[in-house]
Amino acid sequence: MAAMSGKFVQNIFIAQFYQKNRQFGTQYQRDSSAPYVCTLPPFHGGKLAWTDISSMQIRNLSKYQSGFVNRGTVYCNAASSATRVPSLDKVDFLKLQNGSDIRGVAVAGVEGEPVSLTESVTEAIAAAFAAWLLDKKKVDTSRRLRVSIGHDSRISAQLLQDAVSRGIASAGLDVVQYGLASTPAMFNSTLTEDDAFLCPVDGAIMITASHLPYNRNGFKFFTNAGGLGKADIKDILERAANIYSNFVAKGYTVNKASASVKKVDYMAVYTSDLVKAVRKAAGNIEKPLEGFHIIVDAGNGAGGFFAAKVLEPLGAITSGSQFLEPNGMFPNHIPNPEDKAAMKAITQAVLDNEADLGIIFDTDVDRSAAVDSTGRELNRNRLIALMSAIVLEEHPGTTIVTDSVTSDGLTSFIEKKLGGKHHRFKRGYKNVIDEAIRLNSVGEESHLAIETSGHGALKENHWLDDGAYLMVKLLNKLAAARASGRSDGSKVLTDLVEGLEEPAIAVELRLKINQSHPDLKGGSFRDYGEAVLKHLENSIASNPKLQKAPVNYEGVRVSGFGGWFLLRLSLHDPVLPLNIEAPSHEDAVKLGLEVATALKEFQALDTSALDKFVQPQ
Repeated sequence: MAAMSGKFVQNIFIAQFYQKNRQFGTQYQRDSSAPYVCTLPPFHGGKLAWTDISSMQIRNLSKYQSGFVNRGTVYCNAASSATRVPSLDKVDFLKLQNGSDIRGVAVAGVEGEPVSLTESVTEAIAAAFAAWLLDKKKVDTSRRLRVSIGHDSRISAQLLQDAVSRGIASAGLDVVQYGLASTPAMFNSTLTEDDAFLCPVDGAIMITASHLPYNRNGFKFFTNAGGLGKADIKDILERAANIYSNFVAKGYTVNKASASVKKVDYMAVYTSDLVKAVRKAAGNIEKPLEGFHIIVDAGNGAGGFFAAKVLEPLGAITSGSQFLEPNGMFPNHIPNPEDKAAMKAITQAVLDNEADLGIIFDTDVDRSAAVDSTGRELNRNRLIALMSAIVLEEHPGTTIVTDSVTSDGLTSFIEKKLGGKHHRFKRGYKNVIDEAIRLNSVGEESHLAIETSGHGALKENHWLDDGAYLMVKLLNKLAAARASGRSDGSKVLTDLVEGLEEPAIAVELRLKINQSHPDLKGGSFRDYGEAVLKHLENSIASNPKLQKAPVNYEGVRVSGFGGWFLLRLSLHDPVLPLNIEAPSHEDAVKLGLEVATALKEFQALDTSALDKFVQPQ
């Protein structure tokens, strides 16, 4: 009965968050006519029945001092009433790092996935970011730094936003809450100069876990220099661990928040800038998309704004758009432009409504894809080819930087048809962006860094991976074509990728490393994975049927049988993803068999997916 009672309370909690989720989505739509800035009411304390953990509120900075370096004493205005939390669990903060992001479990209910982003952990991370920001900015103590906070549609968003706000405010920094927002908008808030919107801010935090399930959440951090890197995230988590240790040692109390938290409808600024960009590209025509029928699928994430706030002011018809309302349970499909079900949903909507174009976003709008009027998907290699065509038209002969799993056909398209240079780098959007920045710094001109995942960043947009801005580039082509007299809808986009060679077979197989297997001999999965790759590389060298890629930055990439394969080690997980592309299933199997033969002696490697693929049909 006790277990049943716990589930009952937990389900009530999720239902309450779902209701709040709908409310803040509706509020976001209403706020466009409301005053830009208002002071939030105080946060309310009290224990959550389902966790027995009190909701946090701001407390004295002394709790955070171990997270700050040589900053002296910083004060904030906190009310004196406090609630003491009984106990805190031990936390391994470094396990929350996911490359240049922080990710964790924020909602209980999934078996085997205990909550790791509790309010206390979240507040410690926020306080650590404040400490890091103070050290980086090195400002005069007479000026208070300002941090903006936004979130996607997840059901834990409001709870974590409040916790982040308390951590930042208690460190003596001003907090500006944006509510439902996109990740690109958060970075832009560090660049916008507009006192009415309390911009620019000194730092920004986006609360999101991209396309991961409803129970997950996380944080992305920005300054005006861009998104924080892996080393910065590690630094922040180490500071957070020290702050959290103080919570444990001295007792964790909660106080009512100060009045240093403001609320701003910054998305009004961000969407206005997108609209202006399209109008400018079309020769300052007020409604350059008039007559175009464009459908948006936001997947119940944060991208629903694009239909009413961007497309409609430009004159586009948006009827048939779907899943625009924020819903953190994601009931229709995963908000992910790489997901087959998601792409099928937007494709069907385009065909059913006889639309000119379909646009789909991930949860926090830093990734996107499109579908043309015939139902042809413009994602992965096709989206890269399309964006390359647009960018190389504007900047001929320059370099396009992509991740490692792009096709040989894409290389041929960029270099032979478009006259550009293809620089295939590593997986990870930050890796790709940083490499493009590096190339420019050494004299190799690049204007586009883009992953097959849909992360795409342009030099003209401050190297920000912005899914909405990528789609604006497509809209610019539509508007320009209409202005020049063309009336064939999205065919102008389809024509740009004409000649892209595409494989008949493209698969990704995930080979998992069993970390408890004796073969690891107590070592790390990363060491074992590197040994696998080295052995494969050596076996390829003596095989006349296969040719190793002459330039490669990640894993082992090999051509043969008219296709290619790439085996690499996952950035974060004990997995070796294997990508195979070939002109036929038979040729793909031949490539798979070469890999299977080379890896058969590695007993800790689960090759069942590969074994199944190479079996006779």
